[in-house]
Amino acid sequence: MRQDLNLPGSASTPAIQSDWQAGRLSLQGDSYPENSYELFSRVIDWVEAFLERESRPLELSLELVYLNTSSVKAMMDIFDLLEDAHREDRKVGVVWHYDPRNERIAELAEEFREDCTFSFVIRPLEVSA
Repeated sequence: MRQDLNLPGSASTPAIQSDWQAGRLSLQGDSYPENSYELFSRVIDWVEAFLERESRPLELSLELVYLNTSSVKAMMDIFDLLEDAHREDRKVGVVWHYDPRNERIAELAEEFREDCTFSFVIRPLEVSA
């Protein structure tokens, strides 16, 4: 399963890229797909495979703008996998970039971070006026 994900984003789905060699998974954009299980099962499978087969660090880079309820649930499942890996002394982390004009997504990121003991950085994007 060393196949990387390279899923283009759409109006309702985030762009998703993975880099097995670098230990990096990135999601950018809105996430309110009709079938979030179909979309996120591939992401979850990739994360599980990486954590099973590699001992290197894994970083999730997020630049999500909006998530519907089922996308939030899928992200919680991904964060649970990272939490389990962290408990086994694996180096995992999340960097969530957000538009500082979007307070709602910053608050959502904060809520996620409260449940995580691994490195979870919430960083505002540079926005031009």
